[in-house]
Amino acid sequence: MSFSLAEREDTVIALATPQGVGAIAVIRLSGKDAIRVTNSVFFGKNLEKVPSHTIHFGTIRDGEKIIDEVLVSVFIAPKSFTKENVVEISTHGSSYIINQVLKLFVRKGVRLAKPGEFTQRAFLNGQFDLAQAEAVADLIHADSETSHQAALNQMRGGFSSEIQELRNQLIHFASMIELELDFVEEDVEFASRNDLRVLVERILRIVEELILSFDLGNVIKNGVPTVIAGKPNAGKSTLLNALLNEEKAIVSDIAGTTRDFIEDEISIGGVIFRFIDTAGLRETTDTIEAIGVSRTQEKMKTASLILYLFDLSDTDLVEINRDINKLENLGVPFLKVANKTDKAKENIINELKEKHPDTIFISAGKKENLEGLKSRILELVNLDKFRTGNTIVTNVRHYDSLTKTRESLLDVLAGLDQEVTNDFLAMDIRRSLHYLGEITGQVTTDDLLANIFSKFCIGK
Repeated sequence: MSFSLAEREDTVIALATPQGVGAIAVIRLSGKDAIRVTNSVFFGKNLEKVPSHTIHFGTIRDGEKIIDEVLVSVFIAPKSFTKENVVEISTHGSSYIINQVLKLFVRKGVRLAKPGEFTQRAFLNGQFDLAQAEAVADLIHADSETSHQAALNQMRGGFSSEIQELRNQLIHFASMIELELDFVEEDVEFASRNDLRVLVERILRIVEELILSFDLGNVIKNGVPTVIAGKPNAGKSTLLNALLNEEKAIVSDIAGTTRDFIEDEISIGGVIFRFIDTAGLRETTDTIEAIGVSRTQEKMKTASLILYLFDLSDTDLVEINRDINKLENLGVPFLKVANKTDKAKENIINELKEKHPDTIFISAGKKENLEGLKSRILELVNLDKFRTGNTIVTNVRHYDSLTKTRESLLDVLAGLDQEVTNDFLAMDIRRSLHYLGEITGQVTTDDLLANIFSKFCIGK
């Protein structure tokens, strides 16, 4: 999706609230004729003479026919979301009313907006950069405290300002080195190579920190994939149901009841966790159950966290130690969860506390110590870096551009070591600038913009 120059001159309209019947609906217009066209069908105050950021009651009429009583909000350019004239019409939430209003404006020459067109117009008109525009979509889809805060920080320019500062410093050196190309016969040096090395190494450290933050950012944005694993009848499905506070998984005393994985989400401490209840781990001749066990093992390898349940009513320390050794070899963070404390012998609890003091003791069936389990889960996620206000990368496009920036900066350092000519050095610096500019939109293509904004909902 891209817009021609002619389309950018259009006045566009779309429903800004979700589809379906509700108490109210908001219909948004943007473009130079937004106020004038609305005024032609609005009976109330003269909207072309009212101040910006004001709301007016009246009716929308198609000729003599009243479509609805409405509130009209007026935003005069450039003091609006898109920096164009913007009108927002609050109607009753009837699908019939909404369609009648949209049809009326289309007949008046207003074009139906494409997905993300309002935000793209805001970007193209300089309201914010591309990273901030993408954060608008993240903010709309935020479903936890942490994802909301990450999107809000990015939308308010925290990430963008850090990238821009890095880019400005590189631009200065790039211009000095390229200036030297004009005086190659005089053999002058406008940019100290030592100073350039110090700058590139400092920028490289910051870029690498941002790249490393993506693992945390991805967790914040998409949730923590957390596998609940263990032997059959360890209480995995019971734990999932207890955490969700609903009967999501079938619970039975029959071993092997769970043949495939069951997945659902829960927010803990403002973080979304995607809990995955899996088939019990054991040797089996049942073909279907064997497939389930194989899928469990694959899920465990790709998880961010494993909750491994031990059945205290039917296990011993030798078996527990054997399972813990297998878990350590996976290289995935895991919690040792001793379940069914209400049915356990006191000696095994004491042995576990002595040999494995980090074990969490619960009774999923009686919902005992689930809060303690949740606290330990949050400790492993480690959101301290996020909560201290550090910039976190949550967007895979930004991660990709930062990775390419790192490669280019390493090429700059290699060029300095090899004392390459200025033209090669300038080329590597320009590549670094290009990839940093891709993040904020200082370097864009129509295809890039089309890909980004086509994922937005219509009306935003």
